Order: sequence, then structure tokens, then C-alpha cells
Amino acid sequence: MLQLKDLPDAKVLKKFAERYEDVDSHSVTHFLNILRIGTELAESLDRFLATHGLLQGRWWVLILLMREDDLTSTPSELAEKAGVSRATMSGLINGLLRDGLVSRQEVNKDRRSYSILLTTAGQDKLDEVMPDYYPRVKKMMNAIPKQQREDLLKQLILLKEQSKVFD
Repeated sequence: MLQLKDLPDAKVLKKFAERYEDVDSHSVTHFLNILRIGTELAESLDRFLATHGLLQGRWWVLILLMREDDLTSTPSELAEKAGVSRATMSGLINGLLRDGLVSRQEVNKDRRSYSILLTTAGQDKLDEVMPDYYPRVKKMMNAIPKQQREDLLKQLILLKEQSKVFD
């Protein structure tokens, strides 16, 4: 996905405001900054996971499997929980299968139906990553006092609810 790294300044926004109605420069600046910060957080997580030989999508699949009592789920359930298409999930699963982090289990002897199981190697990979991940999240989040974090989350949820204006 293309992400704008060079955010528009007041001069650029004025140019757009002269051409298009209802341009609120402050709202646009705030919106673009929030998008940019979200992207930078995701990129930072990607760089961290790369030090452990993982990509973010594959890491999320391992986490989703670990959350299950029997460490299994179907590809369609995983796709739904991850918010990706089945085709995208198939690609993620294929990479995890290739690396031995998950295995495929037939369901009811129907070769078309199968579940994905978190393997011992997959659990070992999470056991390598997570003790390194949690202190980093704590350190980052502690930059904002707890009450302000809670207020920020409430405000971001309000924005998320308003994002339907793009639908």
C-alpha cells in the first residue's frame, strides 16, 4: 500500500482549498498525521518481527492459532479473524507450512476440508518473539500516561466509527 511520507504543508493545503470546497486544513492535517503515525507503527513492528525472521501477517496467524484451545483453526476462520481475503490467508499459510510453523490436518477424511495446526516449531517461534515483544510495547506505551492512553483510545475509536464516511 502506498503511504504518503511527505505530508502537505499549509501552502499545499491552501492550493487545494482554492480548488475544492469545504477544505478544513486542520482536519486534513490531523487526519493525514494519524494515518502516517499508524503506518509508522506498523512499519516499526515489521522491522522488529524481521529480526525474528517473521512478517507481520504470518505472526498474526501464529497468534490466532495459539489463542485456540486446540491450537487449530480453518483457513476461512483465520481469514475472517485477520480481516484478510481467503487468498491472502492461503499465501500466509503456505509460507508457514513451508517453514514448518504450522501443519495441515484433514477434517472428516474430506481432502477439501482441513484445519491448520500450530506446530511445536510455531509455538517455539512465538516463545522466541513474545518475550522480546511485550517489553517493547510496554516501553512505547509508557511514553503516554495511562489515563491519556485510555482517552486517546476512546478518541481513536470515535474516529474509527466515523470512518464509514469513506464507505
